[in-house]
Amino acid sequence: MILVIGTIRVPADNLDGAMAAAETVITATRREDGCIRYAYARDLIDPDIMHISEAWRDRAALAAHARTPHVAEWHRVVSALGVTGRDLKIYETDEGEAI
Repeated sequence: MILVIGTIRVPADNLDGAMAAAETVITATRREDGCIRYAYARDLIDPDIMHISEAWRDRAALAAHARTPHVAEWHRVVSALGVTGRDLKIYETDEGEAI
């Protein structure tokens, strides 16, 4: 399994636009073959931070995701909204275990 975990910084005055764009990309991405989990969440302490959590079946599914029109649109919108501080990392892992 491939995990993508990290954060982006969304200017407070552009949060509504970013949330609308995030809902669009999340909805489309969750329908993709190989998507196990795809979620964004606003930080409880720093409201300008958005946490990103993705899980993919394999790197091929993640690569296909990167080429989709909805991801291209997401990148266009977040660039226009002044989103900065993109800090995402890719991890290879097993299925984990429940605790």
